[in-house]
Amino acid sequence: MSSYLLRRIGQAIAVVIGVMALTFLMLHLEPGSAARSTLGVRATPGRIAIFNSVNGLDQPLYRQFITYVKQVCEGNLGTSYSLQQPVSTLIVQRVPRDAVLVGISTVLSLMIALPLGIGQAVRRGGFSDTVLTAVAFVLYSIPDFFFALVLIAIFCVQMHLLPAEAPQAISVGGILADPRALVLPLATMTLGSFSGYSRYMRASAIESLGQDYIRVARAKGLPERLVLSRHVLRNSMLPIITLLGLSAPGIVAGAVIAETVFNYPGMGMLFVQAATSHDYPILLGSTLIVGVATVAGNLVADIAYSLLDPRIRYASN
Repeated sequence: MSSYLLRRIGQAIAVVIGVMALTFLMLHLEPGSAARSTLGVRATPGRIAIFNSVNGLDQPLYRQFITYVKQVCEGNLGTSYSLQQPVSTLIVQRVPRDAVLVGISTVLSLMIALPLGIGQAVRRGGFSDTVLTAVAFVLYSIPDFFFALVLIAIFCVQMHLLPAEAPQAISVGGILADPRALVLPLATMTLGSFSGYSRYMRASAIESLGQDYIRVARAKGLPERLVLSRHVLRNSMLPIITLLGLSAPGIVAGAVIAETVFNYPGMGMLFVQAATSHDYPILLGSTLIVGVATVAGNLVADIAYSLLDPRIRYASN
């Protein structure tokens, strides 16, 4: 197991470096100018030259990349061109807000999807399974922004029950203090994700129900409730663990669509604003953190496999 972890850590470092290099190259090759976006369309050539010189944008691309890697190794993600604040500070301020939004929506999705998926597996082929499968496919196919617009049209415009804007508080406590404003963003993200979880859970539970250890448990007279909770649920969780590992970057990156539609002050909104203003430090810093979160999420998921299913073992060579 230790050799496996060392290999995975080595691969993770290589992946993060590759992500840094590719993102850096793509950002600097895209049309537009960071100086022009930051200073405005009326900026003089002299001001643009000073801006590029101060931020090192007049250097060759490879030297800019080397400088950036050195800064990252020192724990410095740079300073935002447009906000004039350290990127690390901006990220630290917004990640807890995203953790609230993504964390609550993920818990709600799992609370709905896990029992629903197992229930469909037990009654597979029946009327309820057919209806729920059709509903899950429809929800899975509809983009998040459509959910958001429909919810706003119904609950804000027509019924006037909920605000169309998410909480604007800076602190996590302030966000949680306005639960009405959280309802629509959470509903949008929950509807967009629980259908996927339920489909994977259903397929995995169907496979588990056909295994010999389930037949043995039932033959021994174990109540069906215990069969499902002790054996089917645990052994059907592997696909869900994979999805959760892949969704780990969402806690850092936020939900770009939901945050943009509902004006939620998280990383997703910050990334969109940085993209429109060519704010390279924010874009590079956000991408780097997301890359690290992606690798870490997959590593944690792989470790969780062996804990949930003892049959899984990682080779030591």
